[in-house]
Amino acid sequence: MTSSLDSEIVGTEAAAERRDEVVAAVTEHAGRIARELARLQGGDYGQADFETDAGTWTLKYEAGDVQYLRFAGRGADVYVVSTQQPPEPDALATAMADYDAFVAAFNEHVCSLAGVLDDVGSDFPAVESVDALVAERERILGQMREATDAMARQLQRYEGGDYGTFATRVTDGGDAAGSSRSRSTSGSRWELKWEDGRTSYLRVGGEGGIYLLSQYQPPSARDLRAHAPDFPGFVAAFNEEIAAESDSLEDVSL
Repeated sequence: MTSSLDSEIVGTEAAAERRDEVVAAVTEHAGRIARELARLQGGDYGQADFETDAGTWTLKYEAGDVQYLRFAGRGADVYVVSTQQPPEPDALATAMADYDAFVAAFNEHVCSLAGVLDDVGSDFPAVESVDALVAERERILGQMREATDAMARQLQRYEGGDYGTFATRVTDGGDAAGSSRSRSTSGSRWELKWEDGRTSYLRVGGEGGIYLLSQYQPPSARDLRAHAPDFPGFVAAFNEEIAAESDSLEDVSL
């Protein structure tokens, strides 16, 4: 009696080799499609679906290389090209029977775009320059910073530290509404933060307010227009604060 263990086993080398040959050829050919698709879509990575009578082909690409090519049809769902593992030979054969239709669908998609931009004009209106607006904004901000830097130097001398804050409230129209050392709650809060005798920022409106001066970006022209008229009131409040403190020291006798 012959044991089944003595039965000859059919090798898979030939089928695997042919499968690898087909996958390599498809990878090279689909790579050309991927590069054309990347040029068309204007990016280094993406994916697109193409419908055929037999199913849907999905091509995903990155940096001009195919990430995967998938065929989903009736009773078939196979990754013809993948970075994971090669397809089964039977599933590959099913997909490859429709590969020409996939290429035809891609070509049809490209041809459908021919002339789509022919009527798009390239004569555009002139762009208005912001040179004058930016120059005026910089002029106003420069004057503000010159004043706040002078205030910062005085505060450093007066308070004797390396950094600090001066805050006051200013009503619309530029009238001082009380310094940070008073108890007035009317008007908008103006806050000057300084360090080493220089302006760190000038903010209006407290937390979440508008930064007129900062180390980052300048305010919008509309914000600057809204608050610049009140800046003299802020400076006046500072001067009143310093004058009041000076008067209090004059009353001290030694």
